[in-house]
Amino acid sequence: MSYAYLFKYIIIGDTGVGKSCLLLQFTDKRFQPVHDLTIGVEFGARMISIDGKQIKLQIWDTAGQESFRSITRSYYRGAAGALLVYDITRRDTFNHLTTWLEDARQHSNSNMVIMLIGNKSDLEARRDVKKEEGEAFAREHGLIFMETSAKTAANVEEAFINTAKEIYQKIQDGVFDINNEANGIKIGPQHSPTNPNMPSGGGSAGQSGGCC
Repeated sequence: MSYAYLFKYIIIGDTGVGKSCLLLQFTDKRFQPVHDLTIGVEFGARMISIDGKQIKLQIWDTAGQESFRSITRSYYRGAAGALLVYDITRRDTFNHLTTWLEDARQHSNSNMVIMLIGNKSDLEARRDVKKEEGEAFAREHGLIFMETSAKTAANVEEAFINTAKEIYQKIQDGVFDINNEANGIKIGPQHSPTNPNMPSGGGSAGQSGGCC
């Protein structure tokens, strides 16, 4: 499937906040209530369309445990976008955002688009972090903000796609050097012949391997 651009994403945040579930919901449209802890890094991919152009999202889901932090850091460098996730029912995951953000900004390119995500919005009765607190943190640090539920799929599409729109806009504005793949953006083979009848989205496309 031909694409105009490939954007690399990284999903970061404490362990158990639902990073792997968000990825699975976005790429496969399914929720897995019991998920093994991510060891190192997992991978998913999906095609989306922005401004009439096919964009391939290549998404790296990282382990939240401290012991894997050095592995996670190596993935920041090639990412155009990051989803920074906390769990609205666990204040400690919100309190750790500053550390994650410092890490991300230290090891990534300065133009990386960061989306702050308060996940598990379906667990309103157990909410421990107000939406306004998430909004305030995002404002203070220049992030985009959204609450999601990997379980019900609420705002999951929007979180990934809005991040891509922001990256795409930065390309249009000349902020990103798209000839430097270290920025997490790759120009795709958009002029290669494609079958117009092929579907433009689907989670299985990137599940077979992490090669491209």
